[in-house]
Amino acid sequence: MKFHLDRGVLGDAVTWATRTLPVRPAMPILQGVRIVADAAGQLQLSTFDYEVSAQISLDAEVEQPGEVLVQGRMLSDIVRALPNKNVSVALEGTKLQVRCGSARFALATLPVEEYPQLPTMPDRAGSVPADVFSEAISQVTVAASKDDTLPLLTGVKVETSGETMTLMATDRYRLALRELTWNPDTPGTEHTALVRGRTLHEVARSLSTGGSVEIALAQESSANLIGFEAGGRRTTSTLVDGEYPPVRRLFPETTAITAVVSTAALIDAVKRVSLVAERNTPVRLSFTEGQVALEAGAGDDAQASEVLEAQLEGEDLVVGFNSGFLLDGLGALGKDFARLTFTDSIKPSVMCGQESLEGTPDTSYRYLIMPMRI
Repeated sequence: MKFHLDRGVLGDAVTWATRTLPVRPAMPILQGVRIVADAAGQLQLSTFDYEVSAQISLDAEVEQPGEVLVQGRMLSDIVRALPNKNVSVALEGTKLQVRCGSARFALATLPVEEYPQLPTMPDRAGSVPADVFSEAISQVTVAASKDDTLPLLTGVKVETSGETMTLMATDRYRLALRELTWNPDTPGTEHTALVRGRTLHEVARSLSTGGSVEIALAQESSANLIGFEAGGRRTTSTLVDGEYPPVRRLFPETTAITAVVSTAALIDAVKRVSLVAERNTPVRLSFTEGQVALEAGAGDDAQASEVLEAQLEGEDLVVGFNSGFLLDGLGALGKDFARLTFTDSIKPSVMCGQESLEGTPDTSYRYLIMPMRI
């Protein structure tokens, strides 16, 4: 096998293909990246750890077709460090030779015949604009649990009904829900899948700003695989097992109190005030007519306060939030103003965004957050 390629193009492909490699794989061979060069000038890099597979195809100047398996992270580190020149890669004996300018590397190969076969892509279910899907994933995954002892809550539930796709995630302390429009291949078909949050996060990071993402999902009830493909990049992931909790009912049907605040101003104020907040202590928000006062710290500890303009409908309210959870939600809104609704100071609060102070709330993205006791 021998091929030539621009260093930047090869670097991007290797980085993308190896981004999901496990740190501590079940078998050493799963640390590898499989490289296949064909006579038609196509180069294919793929990785697989029995849960997530990644495969990228790109054009290259293939002098000799062939395939090889090498240690993925080492190859990624090497390619990233190469000078900005064309790279020549050749299999010579049991070593993969990488040459770029005057730099020379020889990598030991792994037995490619022992590498597991990548799963077959399920049938295509539909497509969604890449930029919309990427934004939705980033908005929802902030609320997915990072605790692997509760694998069910590390997932993002994906539901489709007609032309509406809904993504939702919770870690028991907050809940994020985003609705978007997609293009199903079979109108009227409904799908439900529980996808690992970190897998979706990686998918979002790799999506281009243009074009669309093809989503593949097996129709059988026993199927446990979902696939995403865009721009020559293909990812499959096994689904998380289990019954996701009925989180939609956590959103209150009616709320008595509504506040609207500048999103950027509130983010900056929360960041400043929370500098003195001890771990697991809340930032307090006191809403009164025309303003919201933020406070943190108490007693002999350091204290901070700040006052912002706010529009309030309903009774005055004092509520406490985990500053990190609050900032995650505010940062995901993507709107100039944040609209916060409350039932009272101890029941969940829901925020969404709106374009102006008097504008219509955009409820396509909603972020529910549990208050902390003050």
